[in-house]
Amino acid sequence: MNRFLTVSELKAGIDSAKTVGFVPTMGALHWGHISLVEMSKSMCDITVVSIFVNPTQFNDRNDYNRYPRDIEADCQMLEEAGCDLVFIPSEKEIYPQPDTRIFDFGLLDKVMEGLFRPGHFNGVAQVVSRLFDIINPDMAFFGQKDFQQTVIIKEMVRQLNIPTKIIVAPIVREANGLAMSSRNKLLMPENRENASLIHEAMMLATEFVPNIEVKKVKDTISTIISKSATLKVEYIEIVDGETLQPISRWTDANDIYICVAVYAGKIRLIDNLRINPFEPC
Repeated sequence: MNRFLTVSELKAGIDSAKTVGFVPTMGALHWGHISLVEMSKSMCDITVVSIFVNPTQFNDRNDYNRYPRDIEADCQMLEEAGCDLVFIPSEKEIYPQPDTRIFDFGLLDKVMEGLFRPGHFNGVAQVVSRLFDIINPDMAFFGQKDFQQTVIIKEMVRQLNIPTKIIVAPIVREANGLAMSSRNKLLMPENRENASLIHEAMMLATEFVPNIEVKKVKDTISTIISKSATLKVEYIEIVDGETLQPISRWTDANDIYICVAVYAGKIRLIDNLRINPFEPC
């Protein structure tokens, strides 16, 4: 596996004659990231992984500063997974000049993460479009855990006429159901265990869909999660998977997602679950 620190080195190291798969990350890698690498390797000739903690997508500087970082451990995981190239740029390499672009995603970034983390998705669009410009991948791989992000990146690709195909892979979960996340490394042991209630609540609340109301499902999820004194719900939304707008009836959309954000102690976690209320059991 080759490591590159600069844009010029990376571009020289990519064989443009081959199909390039790209997995953008902020490091602190886990098996969810590795599943994306494996998917890329199965579909592309070359797999590139970037490790860059992007400052423009953090609306809280303290959150940026405490984001977990361990480059050597990350590179060891990537080596073992058979990654071909890893790009570890400095902020100056990604942003040689300040990125002042403002994206318009309509209502897609006005709800859920966009509502509670203003400016977050504009920063995501800045860095992902910059990385796409540098790497020019044929395919880019993202995890469904960041569901709202994947919808917005697809819209960004459409707006900018970027030829990269966006592939979304299923959520990878820990044994207790907790969605794998780099932030899980920051959880206290008790909070990590209690956080299993997030996925459990979504699963339990959907057992009787569509025979119970949308609001009742949201209330049930909140009640189950709140059984733990260490968990605090920030939001629970049930949304149209295309528009990301909340629904009030199961017939309001064909593709439906439950999306949640929960604080486990001081660590903020997100998760989601795709459901089809009228799919036969």
